[in-house]
Amino acid sequence: MTMRYVNRRPNGSVQFCGFFAMSQSQAQAIPLARAPAPALETENFAPKPAAAPTSVQTAPAGPARKRSTRSLLLGAAAILAIGYGVYWGYNYLIEGRFLVSTDDAYVGASTAVIAAKIAAHVVEVDVAANQAVRTGDLLARLDDSDYRLAVEAAKAKIATQDATIERIGRQVDAQGPAIAQASAQLASTQAQVKSAQADQTRYALEYDRSQKLAEASFGSQQRLEQAAGDRARTEAAVAGAQAAEQGAEAALSGAKQAAEVLKAQQTEAIRVRAELVVAQQTAERNLSFTEIRAPFDGIVGNKAIEVGLFAQPGTRLMALVPLQSAYVDANFKETQLAGIRPGEKVDLAVDSLDGHTVEGTVASISPASGSEFSLLPPDNATGNFTKVVQRIAVRIAIPPDVLAKQILRPGLSVVATIHTRDDSQGAPSLLSMLGLAPKPTEATAAQ
Repeated sequence: MTMRYVNRRPNGSVQFCGFFAMSQSQAQAIPLARAPAPALETENFAPKPAAAPTSVQTAPAGPARKRSTRSLLLGAAAILAIGYGVYWGYNYLIEGRFLVSTDDAYVGASTAVIAAKIAAHVVEVDVAANQAVRTGDLLARLDDSDYRLAVEAAKAKIATQDATIERIGRQVDAQGPAIAQASAQLASTQAQVKSAQADQTRYALEYDRSQKLAEASFGSQQRLEQAAGDRARTEAAVAGAQAAEQGAEAALSGAKQAAEVLKAQQTEAIRVRAELVVAQQTAERNLSFTEIRAPFDGIVGNKAIEVGLFAQPGTRLMALVPLQSAYVDANFKETQLAGIRPGEKVDLAVDSLDGHTVEGTVASISPASGSEFSLLPPDNATGNFTKVVQRIAVRIAIPPDVLAKQILRPGLSVVATIHTRDDSQGAPSLLSMLGLAPKPTEATAAQ
């Protein structure tokens, strides 16, 4: 027996569900077992005529509601995309087109290499790696025994030279009386010369008178001979006095020359003492080099010094990094340099700070590209030529308050963005870019 399975709805309509086969005994048992739910009917069952149109006109509302929700979401997304595009375009016209950026930028600092200036063994190390130090702090100490002895020897030489200078000075002082004595002796001989010359003149006149009297037979020959002898004696006395005068002059000149020699020796001794003083200062300076101190505030790095190491002049002991004077060197392409000027604001995005931005200022621009400072500068005058975009280093200063935090370490990667817009002219507006902005009046221009 074939049965039809239908479902009667509350509004009176009937929904066909399918056919199935069963025996006569099974069909008779169904009404008894499931009397409350008359869902099974025979093929002769007829639905109510008035309920059929209601079943045909009813339609499910789920798909229509889904289509309306999807349309709303797509419309909202389109509005958001258009708004974001308008905002991005406006921001580019106002600000973005004035930004010049590069990721070829790194933090730098004037790192100093601490090295030994003298040869000595290391006897003390007072710092550890990555330790912060102040200007003048003791970093290490070298063996100073040999240099202390050199200082003492230099002082002893200076004392000996001081004694030499004093001895020569006393000799110069003692030469003064000898010069005075020679001067007096010269004055005495000069007086004797004058006396002898006076006697010579008197006896010459006496001889002339005696000779004239003898020729006139009024004087004796004896008187003439005596006058001749007196004249010869006085002439000899004059010659002797003149010789004595020359001797006194020579003695005076010798005494003066001896004094000049002593003064020259004294000057030489003073200059030798000055050299010994310089030698002492050099010894004391070398002694001071046994204490290696920090030349400026910074952090110790790359420490290579240990107790017992024999340090030679120029031996690298450690490095001192001044974090308080760090800077950024950004290598911009030559096509980006048109609007870069010293004093412009720079946004520095440091990779180690998880995208945190630090504000800096353009300090200076390199006078040449990096290739010009290389060991072998390029020569493009011969051979094949391939154009390569060059990069120019731009030095960026960092504010002191940021440097005081010591968060920037040399070598860190940075993304530098320079604001090339001239803030003195104000921000450009959309109307001004379209040529619709009102022109300034004369009064406004004068202001």
